[in-house]
Amino acid sequence: MSPRRSYDQYCSAARALDAVGDRWTLLIVRELLAGPRRYTDLHADLPGVSTDVLASRLKDMEREGLTTRRRLPPPGAAYVYELTARGRGLLPVLEALGAWGAGELGERRPTDAVRAHWFALPLLRALREAGAGEGLVEVRLEEGVFHLYADAAADSVEEGPVYGDGPAPGEPDARLVLDAVTCAALGRGETGLREAVRDGRVRVTGDGTAAKALREG
Repeated sequence: MSPRRSYDQYCSAARALDAVGDRWTLLIVRELLAGPRRYTDLHADLPGVSTDVLASRLKDMEREGLTTRRRLPPPGAAYVYELTARGRGLLPVLEALGAWGAGELGERRPTDAVRAHWFALPLLRALREAGAGEGLVEVRLEEGVFHLYADAAADSVEEGPVYGDGPAPGEPDARLVLDAVTCAALGRGETGLREAVRDGRVRVTGDGTAAKALREG
C-alpha cells in the first residue's frame, strides 16, 4: 500500500483532498453509488484506468474509511466493494462537481467513452428540481438503460444505492425515454425536465407520483 500523502495544511478542503484528491477516486465513488460492485465491473465502467491504479485507489479508499470490501456468500463467492456512510456522503460533492463541469459537455468527442448510468446524477438533480424527486424511475437511452431512486437526497448518508444499471428491479413510478443530448442539456441547465417533457424531448410513462408530476408540468 502506498504511503498516505498529505498537503499538510490545517484546512478542511486540504484534508478532504488528502482523501479524495487522487485521480480516479471520485469516479470510483460515482460507480459505487450504484451499490456493491466487483473489481471487474468497476474496471469495465472506468475505461482508461489501469488495473494497478484501480487496485491502489481501492486500497487507499478503504484505508480512508470511504469503502469496505466483503465477500459475497455462495454461489457468488466474489469480493465486492461498497461505500461506507462517509463515502456515500460524497454524493452532494459529486452532484455539485457535475453541475460545475456540465458546461464542458459540448458535442461528444470521438475519443469519449460513455455509459448510460453516467447521466444518473444529473438526472437525479433534474428530477428534484422538477418536483418529481420521489420513487423509482427507469431511464432509457440509446446507450443503455438504468434506474434511479429519485428520493435519494443529496445530503443523505443512508444505506442503499442511488442508481443502478439495467431496468428497474420492480414496477417503476415513472419511465423516461430520452437521448444523451437532452441529458447533457438538462445537466447544463439549458432546459428543465418539465420543459423537456412538454417539448417532447422526454417521453414519460407510468402512474406513480414522479410520472404525474412531470406530466402535469
